[in-house]
Amino acid sequence: MTQQQNLADFIWNVADALRGPFKPSLYGRIILPFTVLRRLECVLNPTRDAVRAQHAALAGSGVELDLVLPAVAGAPFYNTSQFTLATLGSTSTRANLEDYLARFSANARQIFEQFGFDNWLVKLEGANLLYLVAQKFAAIDLHPDRLSNHEMGLVFEHLIRKFAEAANDDAGEYFTPRDVVRLVTTLVFATDHEALNGQGVVRTVYDCAAGTGGFLSSAIEQVAEWNPDARIVPHAQELNPETYAICVADKLIQGYDVRNLKLGNTLSDDQLKGERFDYCLANPPFGVKWEMVQKAVLDEHKSLGYAGRFGPGLPRVGDGSLLFLMHLLSKRKPAEQGGTRIGIVLSGSPLFNGGAGSGESEIRRWILENDWLEAIVALPTDLFYNTGIGTYVWILSNHKAPERRGKVQLIDATDLHSPMRKSLGSKRKQIAQAQIDEIARWHDERADGPHSKLFDTTDFGYRRITVERPLRLRFEVTEASLAAYAAAKGADEVERFQALMGRGAYNNLAGLLAAAGIKKLGKAARKAVLDTLGIRDPEAEPVPDADGTPLPDPELREFENVPLKQDIREYFAREVRPHVPDAWIDEGKVDDKDGRVGVVGYEINFNRYFYTYVPPRPLEVIDAELKAVEAEIAALLGEVTA
Repeated sequence: MTQQQNLADFIWNVADALRGPFKPSLYGRIILPFTVLRRLECVLNPTRDAVRAQHAALAGSGVELDLVLPAVAGAPFYNTSQFTLATLGSTSTRANLEDYLARFSANARQIFEQFGFDNWLVKLEGANLLYLVAQKFAAIDLHPDRLSNHEMGLVFEHLIRKFAEAANDDAGEYFTPRDVVRLVTTLVFATDHEALNGQGVVRTVYDCAAGTGGFLSSAIEQVAEWNPDARIVPHAQELNPETYAICVADKLIQGYDVRNLKLGNTLSDDQLKGERFDYCLANPPFGVKWEMVQKAVLDEHKSLGYAGRFGPGLPRVGDGSLLFLMHLLSKRKPAEQGGTRIGIVLSGSPLFNGGAGSGESEIRRWILENDWLEAIVALPTDLFYNTGIGTYVWILSNHKAPERRGKVQLIDATDLHSPMRKSLGSKRKQIAQAQIDEIARWHDERADGPHSKLFDTTDFGYRRITVERPLRLRFEVTEASLAAYAAAKGADEVERFQALMGRGAYNNLAGLLAAAGIKKLGKAARKAVLDTLGIRDPEAEPVPDADGTPLPDPELREFENVPLKQDIREYFAREVRPHVPDAWIDEGKVDDKDGRVGVVGYEINFNRYFYTYVPPRPLEVIDAELKAVEAEIAALLGEVTA
């Protein structure tokens, strides 16, 4: 890690030449594409002359260059220019560099188009810095023999972080720390270890918020460690053009077909529609609003329902994390074809945000009732570059092992971390390989213990029942209440009620009407009486509805979340009735899906399951500490006033 960081710092020092004409927030726009260009140049350097000779030999032949030159280049891309960064010359530098870029194969040329590199070349030339910057990069050795693809990925990450710091931006939106990536890929691939060690294995992996492609690279590296003959085919979509460009460059150098890597917003424009993958990995941005794509998402939800990606429901606009999760689940292969395993990093809010019937709860319900959630791992805080919040790894599968069916494993790994020698932004902790192995062992053993607990999927569900209590009113006719009644819609028999003014209160509606000589009131007049002449009184008799049953008091209405495994009436008799004997369950509030009383909800209150009571310290200890602090303050004050 230190070597890559040092190299990233060395590359970043080129920015010293940019001081003055360019603001620090713009350095990354220049340094990143030049770094990519130099890396591609170093990869192609050994076959450069052979490619140019073959290109000259094919001139005028009509042969498609993309069918021949990649084999000569020994890479899926090539360049036929006579120029390199070292030979651009001090005159006509921009024209020569533009020729150099234009003669890359189309799959590599698009990288610089996404960077908007042409515009920066014009600006560098205008500042009389283009030749100097090109020469500085020409002197940096980024050949794969010196720097592996994994190490080069780390260099890019360090550069992006520096760029983000200079621009006061969020570097963490673009890549995930490699220790977190390694943990996720270990948990996702672990159960397929045997299959991945077979002969001629080909598996597809997909990241819907790819950033610089770190998840994809880690997946490829890990499978290669287990079985060098296995082949992982990466697929991805990324929103940011610059990080997309780095992802494409990285995969090109590794020899992959970058047509599987797409640029665009995954939520509003799925560019791999209909595709299914063996593995899905993602770390979508935490708590990001999705109002920019709200119309497209709503349209898909309403028009396609469960035939689309967002059938179960939609989360609140303030956090689109669960949209990404539903998107990944839409990419699952049928179980009979081996199914799909998913690893996604989320913040805590998708675990519990939203009550019964909300979009978030319905999404969790859909996942749990289909038995796709295998495990959730709570990670330590301070693991990410741009936030110190608690995060969670969700592992999902639509082809669970028999012993995991109907079960969900929760793993508390919040205490499993190592200190970093130097903080990187908000990242102050890391998960060492031995700790990753420990978490993987807990996952594999599925045992109940201090750090691992196994639950039924229904343990996270509940029914929200509506508990009503009777409306109790006493009735009193005063000048003010009669005026309010007379003004109310549907008021009737005003003169009869006026005769009761000053006669005191009536403990029930029947007594009021009898005293006024009224045998029956219309529905509107009855409501007006309750609203204006009635006063809430817990000692009064319940007000009956037209059918004689007690009217509920909206102000006393409460809700109870009854665990799915418990009978709601038994729960009510045990937990509610002893405290409020006149309460009842509103049987009309039923769940939309199963039609039973109570609205079904799901939440995963992680902390509740791993909470350990710590008794407060003895009062004598606290008192002694306070006295010691008081003595220290008094001594300091004595020094000041002496």
